[in-house]
Amino acid sequence: MPSSKSSSKTTGNVKVLRKLFTDMQQNPQCNSMLKRCLNKDLFERLINRRTKMGSGLMDVIRSGLMNADSNIGVYAPDPEAYQTFSELFNKIIEEYHGFGPNERHPPSNFGKLEDFIDLDPDKKFIISTRIRCGRSVKNYPFNPCLKEKQYKELEQKISGALAKATDEELKGQYLPLLTMSKDEQKRLIDQHYLFKEGDRFLQTANACRFWPKGRGIFLNKARTFMVWINEEDHIRIISMQDGGNVGQIFGRLQRGIKLMEAGLEFVRDQRLGYLTFCPTNCGTTIRASVMIRLPKLASKKEQFEATANKLNLQIRGSKGEHTDSDEGLYDISNRRRLGLTEYDAVMEMQKGVQQLIEMEKAM
Repeated sequence: MPSSKSSSKTTGNVKVLRKLFTDMQQNPQCNSMLKRCLNKDLFERLINRRTKMGSGLMDVIRSGLMNADSNIGVYAPDPEAYQTFSELFNKIIEEYHGFGPNERHPPSNFGKLEDFIDLDPDKKFIISTRIRCGRSVKNYPFNPCLKEKQYKELEQKISGALAKATDEELKGQYLPLLTMSKDEQKRLIDQHYLFKEGDRFLQTANACRFWPKGRGIFLNKARTFMVWINEEDHIRIISMQDGGNVGQIFGRLQRGIKLMEAGLEFVRDQRLGYLTFCPTNCGTTIRASVMIRLPKLASKKEQFEATANKLNLQIRGSKGEHTDSDEGLYDISNRRRLGLTEYDAVMEMQKGVQQLIEMEKAM
């Protein structure tokens, strides 16, 4: 039987959660998917549920409650949360991915590498191309529930798997944030290699605890292959280089994934594919993007955005999510990651960017 002290704490937490939920629903500035998908009846059904790893509804929706300008507002604190709070996650996933509750994500298929091309051989539009994927290590919760000891365990396991690389393009060095100088961190962040602390959406989701312990980056010599450890997900595998050669970049990513799979077991759900902290990244977890300059399209913003939506592309500012464009420079990527194969996700970006370049040329 719980003590009166713990019962009082639980009651207090429920009161806080109810107040924050009411505030969000009454806030005209809030237009998040969380607000649209979580009505009062569903909120009451979910409020007392917990996963085996101990996460509750507050862990799932805290970021959306604390940030009225959230687009999504929901994170999974552990893999089981997708089942325990399925009524909410299924709504979010259906709205974002167009993936219904009775659909099932297909098996992994990277397809034929020779189908991918150089999108900008004359180097007139594309500054760089980057393809990344996320992975979660089996038997560990996600950031909000990770203990300090588990952060360190994951860091050791993941960096150990990377140290076994024999492929010359994948060989490199692991740099822990804990021992990295501030100058070195700033240099790597400015070069768009390293993640940085301070994203308030992640902070309010409790995803930045014990920072910088257990976090770091693995970099190859050419700075074309890297792995982030314990940023938003346990693992972010990234392949990137200047220009628009999608085939080269996707091939390197595939070899990096195989390297990691040889030493680690990942969380994969039969219905949702690979599970990640943010439901927008489930499924293939693939985000294939180009940093591209489209000044003429940028001057016709409504047409630009409508075309991107039609092509299932996501537009971000030149410095990432929640930023503005810098003189027509954009980060453009595939929007869908769930309900299609890895091949299809990257091909969707390739075909979409081809069309945008043709539009820019015709203006």
